[in-house]
Order: sequence, then C-alpha cells, then structure tokens
Amino acid sequence: MTSTPGWAVPTDGTTPLLPEHGPKVRRFTTAERWVHRTTAWLTLLCVATAACLYVPELAELVGRRHLVVTVHEWSGLLIPVPLVAGLVSRALRADLSRLNRFGPHDRQWLRAALRRDRTPGSRPAGKFNAGQKLYAGWIAGAVLVMLGTGLLMWFTGLAPLVWRTGATFVHDWLALAIGIVLAGHMAKALADPEARRGMRTGSVERPWARSEHPLWREPEE
Repeated sequence: MTSTPGWAVPTDGTTPLLPEHGPKVRRFTTAERWVHRTTAWLTLLCVATAACLYVPELAELVGRRHLVVTVHEWSGLLIPVPLVAGLVSRALRADLSRLNRFGPHDRQWLRAALRRDRTPGSRPAGKFNAGQKLYAGWIAGAVLVMLGTGLLMWFTGLAPLVWRTGATFVHDWLALAIGIVLAGHMAKALADPEARRGMRTGSVERPWARSEHPLWREPEE
C-alpha cells in the first residue's frame, strides 16, 4: 500500500480513513457515549464528595457529613456498573479490545510525545492513541484498587486493623493521584473541541480523524 502525503502507513494491517466517503466519521455509538457520560458523572460525584470529606473548608461549607459519606460510598460502588452494563454493546467490546492492544506505532507515538514532536506522521495512532490507552489502563486499575480498599474501610469486619490502616493509606493517596490524572484528562479534552464533539455526538470531522488517528480503519456499518 502506498502512503498519502502526511499520513503514516499502517503497520498493524489496518487501512487509513478514505477522504471521499463523506465529511464525518462515526466514532462512538450511543451505548458507548452513555457509558462514558454515566461513568464520568459518577466519578465526578465520588471525587467531589471525597473532597468534601478531606478538605476542612469544604466539609464546613457542605456539612451533613453522614449524607456526604453515603453518597461517596455508593457513587464509588456504582462506577463500574455502566461499563459492565455496556458490555452488551459489540462496539464497546471492540473498543475495549483496541484499548488493550499496544503495537509498534504506539511506542512511536509515545516517543514523539515525550519529545513534543508534532510533525506530520510522527504520532501514528489507530482509533485510540497510546496516551489514551495508557490512561484507560491506569484508571481501570486505579478504580479496582479504590473499590477494594474502600470496601475494607466500609466493612470493618472484613479484615484486621492493620489491613484497614493500610487500605486507608492507599485509598487516600491513590484518590489524590486520580484527582490529578482526571484533571489532566479533562484539560486535554478541553483543548480538543473535535474530540469532545465525537464523545458528545458520536461523529467527528474526517480531516481531524486523518490528522489525529491516521491508522484508524473506516468503521463498518
């Protein structure tokens, strides 16, 4: 296959998007957008209530600590539910498989990102770039750890005191790390209106897709 100027040649057997097939490309289905939106709101609610529990000024302002604790616990427990429910969607399962695969082009993307190299073709990516894959893997692992440590803190009879003390330490510091990573994630989204449009409407402009995700194969209808 010959390359088009400004495009990276796929190394994983995929074909690049073709410009003559219309102005927009379908990026996410309704089910995928529902899962993302619901998970995002639950996560923000969990983070906000955690801040109200740990920052004295916010705790004073909000009050009703028992209610805040209850909302925090249940929002945290419910975070995985939208994803589990969304697994009935074939499109979501396919995207999870894409996020779980890391190829040579992803390593090239990371090297270019570390060098802050934005020249055409320096950051080859399929439907998801290497940064998105790393973020998805990290946040999924972090949510599982938070869920496990949170359960140890909630149900005090599950483990001895020393385990609960360790769980509290991990839970608190990992919560801080999650807050920082989420802030970075939202900052990246705010800096890319087309990426936000794709998550909001399900479709993106084809030039953006060719520029940011040149190895992304045309979705099958």
